[in-house]
Amino acid sequence: MQRERIADDIYVFVSDRYVQVTATVILTSDGAVLFDTLLYPDETRQIKRFVEGRLGSAVRYVINSHFHADHSAGTCFFQGAQVIAHSRCATLLDQRGRISLEQAKAATDEMRDVQLVLPDITFDNHFTLHIGNKSLEFQSMPGHSSDSIVCLVKEDRVLLSADTVLPLPHFVDGSYEELVHSLESLRGGNYEHIVQGHGDIVLRGEIEEKLRSDLSYLRRTFDAVNDALTSRTPDIALSAIDIEDCGKSRILLNGAAGALHRQNVRALANRRATEA
Repeated sequence: MQRERIADDIYVFVSDRYVQVTATVILTSDGAVLFDTLLYPDETRQIKRFVEGRLGSAVRYVINSHFHADHSAGTCFFQGAQVIAHSRCATLLDQRGRISLEQAKAATDEMRDVQLVLPDITFDNHFTLHIGNKSLEFQSMPGHSSDSIVCLVKEDRVLLSADTVLPLPHFVDGSYEELVHSLESLRGGNYEHIVQGHGDIVLRGEIEEKLRSDLSYLRRTFDAVNDALTSRTPDIALSAIDIEDCGKSRILLNGAAGALHRQNVRALANRRATEA
């Protein structure tokens, strides 16, 4: 696991084991806040040891940016912390989360200690947490999933975007239109950094170009799917929609981007089929 300090009180952890997924610790004068956990217990426990041992603090709040297990499975290791999430996240964890956890436990003994934890505090649109010397502003940001949220650490102008901002936008479990709207709403935010849900931190001078590139990819993919579906051989045309023709590199996320792109293409094609 990699660790990077991006502000005096903000530490970002990047998994070496699962698609560069990130978790972020915000240290305050009244305890720590953990925005997302990592998928595998050993990496999340390392974060806990760092907070308690190196920082001499304790995690008072755990934030679940959305219900996907790679961001929420480690919540159970922070007994006593209050959990904050979107109200929709609570429902999805209680339904789909339980099923996926049982499947994970059946697949590997490594997940045996993981227990599902439902949020203590939920909100629908906006929520602000004041803790110690920090103000954390949460906002609903659907698209990647219906329960996705982002968090602005106000004093540092650091945006924890979770999977709303990714090296490759991904909306298979959410909505293409909502993701476009969410990314548009982040433009002009004057952030110092954006911590993506997976992959590298986006620095201040790169942010506007990054968001522009993501929106361009989404629109080019949408147009390519529409063109493919009106061709004489739509299945062949859909399979030929290349990620790089849509403006993104296939080597992103250690090569996982190509598969995610194909999922995006299929999701758009399936949606068109249901609309017909």
